[in-house]
Amino acid sequence: MISDARFTTIAVIVALAGSLGAGYAASQTASHALASPDSFAGIADPQKRSAAIFTELGKVLTHPRCTNCHPAGDSPRQGDTPRLHQPPVARGADGHGLETMRCQACHLKANFEPGRVPGHPEWHLAPREMAWEGKTVGEICEQIRDPARNGGRKVDELIDHIGKDTLVGWAWKPGFGRSPAPGTQEQAGALVEAWVKTGAACPAP
Repeated sequence: MISDARFTTIAVIVALAGSLGAGYAASQTASHALASPDSFAGIADPQKRSAAIFTELGKVLTHPRCTNCHPAGDSPRQGDTPRLHQPPVARGADGHGLETMRCQACHLKANFEPGRVPGHPEWHLAPREMAWEGKTVGEICEQIRDPARNGGRKVDELIDHIGKDTLVGWAWKPGFGRSPAPGTQEQAGALVEAWVKTGAACPAP
């Protein structure tokens, strides 16, 4: 039989553990959130406000869910601590892999949770000119607003691309064992829209 003193001690430990766990979860949620465009309203200079908004968006663009598919080389990366794709694969002429190892051979139309294999109907690497692994947020900004390096898009077309494209949206629903990109796709799209409307300025490289 547990004494009153021991029972009290155990109760305190359990309560403390629960409190610490809740605090940790709250801090993790807070650190994983995205600020809203309105939170930058206090920055009077539109150019500085625009650059600050893109810096916030940079939390998404530099997350492994994005950089793994925007690699510096011709091989994608995997995991939250990015490592080269296993088995070894290469980009191929169209970004869908080599003829002998197409992405769709393993990546189905949706995540295959039993095998922990991510999936989407259009699973492929971003074009080589859209590679930004290892770049600063400022460098990515300069790249993403350049039609020659962003898939031929006008800046305002990035609003729907980031905010609504379903392959981009996979980053927030990556399946078991992979952390999602910060915030939500809708929040990221709102940041892109606010960035465009304030002049699409870039932070310093």
